[in-house]
Amino acid sequence: MRYDLAPGLPDLRAFPRRRWADAVRAVTGSAVHYDLGLPDPAGHAVLRTTVAQYLRRSRGADAHAVSVSVCAGVTDGLVRTCRALRAEGIADLAVEQPGWGRLRDAATSAGLRVHPVPVDHDGLSVDDLARTPARAVVVGAAHQFPTGTVLSAARRARLVRWAREVDGFVIEDDYDAEFRYDHHPVAVMQGMDPSRVFLLGSVSKTLSPALGLGWLVAPVAMTPVLREANLVAAAPPVLDQLALATFIDRGWYDAHLRAARRRFRSRRDLLVRTLGAKVPEGRVAGTAAGLHILLHLPDGTDTRGAVQVAAAAGLRLADLDDYRAPRSAEPALVLGYGNISDTEIPTAVALLHEALRSPTTSPPTRTAQLSHEDR
Repeated sequence: MRYDLAPGLPDLRAFPRRRWADAVRAVTGSAVHYDLGLPDPAGHAVLRTTVAQYLRRSRGADAHAVSVSVCAGVTDGLVRTCRALRAEGIADLAVEQPGWGRLRDAATSAGLRVHPVPVDHDGLSVDDLARTPARAVVVGAAHQFPTGTVLSAARRARLVRWAREVDGFVIEDDYDAEFRYDHHPVAVMQGMDPSRVFLLGSVSKTLSPALGLGWLVAPVAMTPVLREANLVAAAPPVLDQLALATFIDRGWYDAHLRAARRRFRSRRDLLVRTLGAKVPEGRVAGTAAGLHILLHLPDGTDTRGAVQVAAAAGLRLADLDDYRAPRSAEPALVLGYGNISDTEIPTAVALLHEALRSPTTSPPTRTAQLSHEDR
């Protein structure tokens, strides 16, 4: 596709190639001979220590090297967690609805039964969760995908109480919380009760998914079970792990994130302004954080048809219905702004405008005003 407004990717043009090459070069020259042997399935001790330190200072996590496992990303981390839960006799897992389908698939691949739980303006509905047989739940507390909602303080406290009541666990998907623009950063839930919360994260949204590097922070009591359930798990390449540790320890990761936040905030503002001019019937939400927004559209809009029309014109879009089942009567698009340049946004939005006005996709005539909504 010539233009990409679908969610899921960071700014691949801005990958810090020189700094990453410097990190790889440094660890290739300094790695000792035993670093080049069979990798520890839990990850190299150097990276586990670095990640624990980073999460403590940047995300308010209660993380220590012994409780950190290195994995290939959030999906891999969830599969490992689900294997451990299965070994503990937990067979039912709740997921957010709407939500990322790959997480549901990861849970079922590990042998768990999945129960969708609705999300509202305060995040996951804990009352609905309590009516399921689940003893574990996956939640995007800091920035839910795809709605962009933040789990409220009251819901966070209630969710931790629920985990204690059912002798279960919360699995926190902290996939893009480093990018928060209009509010103070939201600390991870894991710090509220590290004995009941698993924490998943990766560099897929901050650097690149091609690196295949992520982490999993487990409750200390569950760490032996997690290790035993994943003895055959494939660890990311050791030199890549050491390169990431060097990249973080030398301050390059923090510098990259600071620059990325400035760039993405400016790009988000440009996208919202352009939508206001070109798609005034839309209503924007979920703008405070992350790399995507929601564009709610008038009743009757054929969003699936708009996605197809746009694709034929060279624009990649995502329908909110792709992340919820069954399909809803509330039409909306999930617009990602990570992997598109500022100069491409006006043309991309013009193509979106044309797709929405295609005879096959446009709703009955009505007027509405674009509003900039968020929590």
